[in-house]
Amino acid sequence: MRDNTYAVTAAARLFVLIAVCCAAVAMPLTFTGTAVGLPAISRALGGSPIALNWATNAFMLSFGSTLMAAGALADSYGRKRIFLSGLFIFALFSVGLAFAGDIVWFDVLRALQGIGAAAAFSGGMASLAQEFDGAARLRAFSIVGASFGIGLAFGPIASGWMIAMFGWPAIFVLVVALAVTAFVLGAIFMRESRDPKASGLDWKGALSFTAALTALTFGVLQAPESGWSDPLVIVMLVASVLLFTAFGLIERAVARPMLDLTLFRYPRFVGVQLLAAAPAYAFVVLLILLPVRFIGIEGMDEIAGGRMMIALSGPLLVLPIAAGLLTRWFAPATICGAGLAISAGGLFWLSQFPVGSEPVALIAPLLTIGVGISLPWGLMDGLAVSVVPKERAGMATGIFSTTRVAGEGVALAVVTAVLSVLTSANLGGSAGDQAGAIAQRLVTGDLQDAAVLLPSISQTALLQGYSDGFSSLLWLLTAITGLTAVVVFLFLGRGGETVEDIEEEGELAVAAAAMQSDEAGLCQPAL
Repeated sequence: MRDNTYAVTAAARLFVLIAVCCAAVAMPLTFTGTAVGLPAISRALGGSPIALNWATNAFMLSFGSTLMAAGALADSYGRKRIFLSGLFIFALFSVGLAFAGDIVWFDVLRALQGIGAAAAFSGGMASLAQEFDGAARLRAFSIVGASFGIGLAFGPIASGWMIAMFGWPAIFVLVVALAVTAFVLGAIFMRESRDPKASGLDWKGALSFTAALTALTFGVLQAPESGWSDPLVIVMLVASVLLFTAFGLIERAVARPMLDLTLFRYPRFVGVQLLAAAPAYAFVVLLILLPVRFIGIEGMDEIAGGRMMIALSGPLLVLPIAAGLLTRWFAPATICGAGLAISAGGLFWLSQFPVGSEPVALIAPLLTIGVGISLPWGLMDGLAVSVVPKERAGMATGIFSTTRVAGEGVALAVVTAVLSVLTSANLGGSAGDQAGAIAQRLVTGDLQDAAVLLPSISQTALLQGYSDGFSSLLWLLTAITGLTAVVVFLFLGRGGETVEDIEEEGELAVAAAAMQSDEAGLCQPAL
């Protein structure tokens, strides 16, 4: 009887893992699919460069800014309930995107789609943390990381094929199918769980954080077109600082904060958050910038552009699982630090190839970046929930995922703005007052419109300005990634530690943080 019970439990766990993996595949598909389809979407729906940037940033912003709230809701009201609710919302608005009639509605639906994705992701990952412990949990999260790899590896080529065959709305068909599959499996096999000590959602914290992130993203996206001294840009950036400050004060005052700020006193927790942010500028921004370069600037068709992206994201198919197995012999800090260092080398290598280089020459540097980022990718989520007790897995997933996805959204906005500034500077005197506007269009892959703005400038000059700006950007990303590799290695842990050691230290750290938070709560009035 015991064996049958165990077998049923093991089978249920497997199907829960499959459900979360289906959701994990759908998220990068909707991200990379839109990137590949952006030139086609631009031709069909029109829109300014800023509106087209929001086609990707709206999803990342709403996804990243609501993850912590979704994690808190999962702990309070049930991980399964939040997982299924999120999948329903995600699928519903994915269908709506296929029928969007203009770019404004497309951007709005992308933001709503991101809210559903946040709920599905937080609920699913928190549920998974309840099903597995120790090294088994880390391996389960490694499989989820590989599922992300499937979405990232095959998303560009699958999206490119569907766009070529059926038009850009077809990119959302596979996303909906995966969401429905995850919903059915989750509804049948996932068991409900919650944190018995949870006290509901910290609404003041959630609203202030979302508003702060929105103001920051809006200001950074608007700056290349209006200028950094534009009153609207200044107001948005100042508002973001004030709102982030308000968020910090709120979280210090409430008894059960959405983000326990005292955890940042512990180097390992800080190391995990830095690790979460690292892929944003070492890898994720390239998932947007490279398809725009290949298809919009270099003139490849969608299928060829998607095929090139496999070299970058293909390693995520297998290496995250391999990284989970490597923890039997190497400390997580060693694996993660080495992976980021390899990515930094790949970024520098890629910077040596200007626009117009033979596509085959880019494969090796793209593979190097992909191999490097795949090593920490398979460990990140497992480490995130290992530094807190499993009862607060929703909070841990929410904090970690917010750092990662919000970091990706902000990094994408900042990197896009920096590329625009660098391209504008490289165009120099030949473009005159039109340099900024031309650079904005080049960054969104609209070479034809950029040439129309100033017919006197040659296409060769436009390509050279963009190419030099792209190379300079890659040098900057190389430096940031290399520095992060060192800091993560130093902060994340000591050699020879097992996952169980990390979990034990995480339990003690959070217990100490909770005591300090409770003491502070007794001395401070609630906001």
